[in-house]
Amino acid sequence: MATNAGKTKKQAWPAIMLVVVTLLLLIFVIRQLDREPRTDDAYVYADTIDVVPEVNGRIVELAVRDNQAVKQGDLLFRIDPRPYQDALARGKASLVALDRQIELTQRTVNAQQYNAQSVRAGVERARAAATQASDTLRRIEPLLSHGYVSAEEVDRARAAQRATQAELSAAQLQAQQAAAAVSGVDALVAQRAAVMAEIAIADLNLEYATVRAPFDGRVVSLKSSTGQFASVLKPVFTLIDTRHWYVVANFRETELKDIRTGTPATVYLMSDTGQRFQGTVDSISYGVAPDEGGLALPGGLPRIQRTLNWVHVAQRFPVKIRVDKPNPELFRVGTSAVAVLHPRRGDDGEAR
Repeated sequence: MATNAGKTKKQAWPAIMLVVVTLLLLIFVIRQLDREPRTDDAYVYADTIDVVPEVNGRIVELAVRDNQAVKQGDLLFRIDPRPYQDALARGKASLVALDRQIELTQRTVNAQQYNAQSVRAGVERARAAATQASDTLRRIEPLLSHGYVSAEEVDRARAAQRATQAELSAAQLQAQQAAAAVSGVDALVAQRAAVMAEIAIADLNLEYATVRAPFDGRVVSLKSSTGQFASVLKPVFTLIDTRHWYVVANFRETELKDIRTGTPATVYLMSDTGQRFQGTVDSISYGVAPDEGGLALPGGLPRIQRTLNWVHVAQRFPVKIRVDKPNPELFRVGTSAVAVLHPRRGDDGEAR
């Protein structure tokens, strides 16, 4: 019986040791996960834009193909430029004709101004004559009672004074008419400004007819070809910004306390688990759409589905990680990824 008990104890020791090792290993893994949060709920992300024409027209040249890599400034496609070239030529021709019209009108205006100046000079002559006639009448009228002048001479002076006053009134009226006849070129100058604006718009539309890559990227979702009519603000394809790649990793809210912007991270992609990439936390989301009903939040918030519905689990928030040296042949938007954060190796010391 003692022998059997000893054998039983000896056989129990390996099981006990296995349990102890398993517990120690579990504790180590939990501590490690607490120190360096890790998640496989992550995917590759890059900024994208919809490439849309800003003018209507038929595509006469499509210089890219689907999934092609392009450099900043590369030609993407060209819309038939002829309508916009014609509009630009028409505007320039209108400008030339208007400039000549302004020149001819200015000559007429100058002649009108010279005439108005001449008439004003005539007014001054008539005013001087009227003043002289009035002065003469004032001097000789007192002499009539003393017999120094005759009544006929006084009558002639009075007639001359009235005649010069009438000539002065006529000259002043003629001066007003001459001044009113000076038209000017202000309206034509304003019209010229409108033509210049039309030329600028036509030139801009002609520039818009040629669409080039705004940055280094990759063409995706191309479903058009040469001859297709392109409409304003209707996407022709999507362009991925390949200058910067990110991994968006969803971490539990209980793991966010030590994560900061700039926290180092290691990521790898499920398409090639042998390659590791270093990066840093670019930003941490400040809002997700809750699964529970009864609370209306903006539809733009990210929605992260919880895995369990019958127990309360920690919410997860997206953490955006910028990858330092991504492999351009490996990174694709939406690729599954794994992210490991290293908050205790941060440079700012906040998460130490």
